[in-house]
Amino acid sequence: MFEVRVEADFSAAHFLRDYNGKCENLHGHNYKVYAHVRGEKLNEGGMLLDFTFIKGALRSVCKELDHTNLNDLEIFDQNPSAERIAMYIYNKIIALLKEQGLDLSWKEGKEEAVLFAVDVFETETSRARYRAC
Repeated sequence: MFEVRVEADFSAAHFLRDYNGKCENLHGHNYKVYAHVRGEKLNEGGMLLDFTFIKGALRSVCKELDHTNLNDLEIFDQNPSAERIAMYIYNKIIALLKEQGLDLSWKEGKEEAVLFAVDVFETETSRARYRAC
């Protein structure tokens, strides 16, 4: 099994509803995001996937989120937890790459590259991961 990882970052504000603590107040993070691609089969060039594709998609999504109040984005239903952010980024990367003719969706038994997971770090020590498999 091969795995490649790319990273990007963004800064954004948010607050958590249905939460009893200081994070229910508006605050911000400098998020770091990792996208992991896995697969058993390399292409004719000896690569799982050209870094350019996954890096471009990840950076595009992070740019969209950068310097926003995440609570203003309907997709998070007013509660942008790190887990929901990770799931959003995962799904958005899949959609962006499909537009380019690359299908990194996970399927049982698929040997080609799949987007395995997206990690979202709120701090160096706090991470949420979303993976489809």
